[in-house]
Amino acid sequence: MTTEKPWGGRFTASTDKLVEEFTASIGFDRRLYREDVRGSIAHCRMLAACGIIKPEESERLVAGLQAVEREIEAGKFPFSVPLEDIHMNIEARLGELVGTELAGRLHTARSRNDQVALDIRLYLKRELPEVRRRLRELILAFVVQAEEHVDTVMPGFTHLQQAQPVLLAHHLLAYVEMFDRDWQRLRDLEKRLDQSPLGSGALAGTSFAIDRRQVADELGFAGLTANSMDAVSDRDGVLETLFAAALIMVHLSRFCEELVLWSSTQFNFVSLADSFCTGSSIMPQKKNPDVPELVRGKCGRVVGSLVSLLVTMKALPLAYNKDMQEDKEPLFDALDTVTGSLAVMAPMVATMTFNREVLAAQAEEGFATATEIADYLVRRGLPFRQAHEIVGRLVAHCLERGRRFRDLPLAEWQEFSPLFDDEVLGLLAAADAVDSKDVYGGTARARVRAQLERVKKKWQSGSGS
Repeated sequence: MTTEKPWGGRFTASTDKLVEEFTASIGFDRRLYREDVRGSIAHCRMLAACGIIKPEESERLVAGLQAVEREIEAGKFPFSVPLEDIHMNIEARLGELVGTELAGRLHTARSRNDQVALDIRLYLKRELPEVRRRLRELILAFVVQAEEHVDTVMPGFTHLQQAQPVLLAHHLLAYVEMFDRDWQRLRDLEKRLDQSPLGSGALAGTSFAIDRRQVADELGFAGLTANSMDAVSDRDGVLETLFAAALIMVHLSRFCEELVLWSSTQFNFVSLADSFCTGSSIMPQKKNPDVPELVRGKCGRVVGSLVSLLVTMKALPLAYNKDMQEDKEPLFDALDTVTGSLAVMAPMVATMTFNREVLAAQAEEGFATATEIADYLVRRGLPFRQAHEIVGRLVAHCLERGRRFRDLPLAEWQEFSPLFDDEVLGLLAAADAVDSKDVYGGTARARVRAQLERVKKKWQSGSGS
């Protein structure tokens, strides 16, 4: 394939080989070949419909573009670094197939600036639904686990210190809420991406009487970008995608951290399937939670991609600048990372098993019902701050003597407040504390069952697909 650049008339010397290699993006933007061919075909047909090229020229160009796409998919396409990017690689090969002069007509009324802006939008419109599909699979895995544990009581934590008893199902459904927001965020982003920038030219539009709407309709866009300068220099869609991907990874990382802790001997809350763990090269007894650890580690990688592009875009003047070539590698890497992480997380969540007995026993420890006892005193007329003080002294009293609430006789309770009566002795079980949180969004079993039904109806019906 020829490596001669069709835009080199201005220059009296060829590009230095080091510069060619440094500025080339074909090593990574070849991933956009489908989008580039699709966009070129739609542009070509529009040029013919508007009388800018002849219908027979359009037919030959479309056939040539389709042949190029088949070559790439068959692994027979000779990518060239001197031709810099996927756009010029395809155009150069097209020239070999249909003739250089005819291939050159394809670039009428467009620039590589609006061409790459189009390719990126088309690429994201193709890839983001797959991320949403993976999110749905993970959500459904959490839903199934939650359904199994509507009656499993566990300790809830704040500051990683035992706080109040909760249902394991309630804890798992918290992640469903996080990933639901991630799904919604991607769907909202897709709406903003759904505008075609082709026809914006290099930055000012074009003097040819083109039909931008025809191209948009053929490519499945809902609308058109309204300002040519913004259209070619806008990378908000890439940045939003990176933000959404980073937040998905942050949410995954939080759960992975809990799995690492919970699967340790010290917690013993959960057991991960052997197929999602590895052993030690030296310690035969080890079962390492490598998958959650690696997903947790990959979170930093995606966050780094977001920060990288934010800094790249910072203070760039309008319109297009070569700096913006740096958008693709972080985007591609982030999408690969988040999709891969979601793919491995769903089956891991589906196959993990919880130690109900340990969870239940731990829920009773650490004076986890202290808030319920304070609320009991409030219902008897004490201000909450006074009730808090009394129960705090009760906890200190027990700690000094190595005792628990349930070890105290009623007479000892009444030493701290005459408001205590036999009823307080029935407030000490973790399950009772759980069911007392009977408020929308609370951890009471009735509320969690209702929440679970709502979530199942939404996600199992396919409405979240």
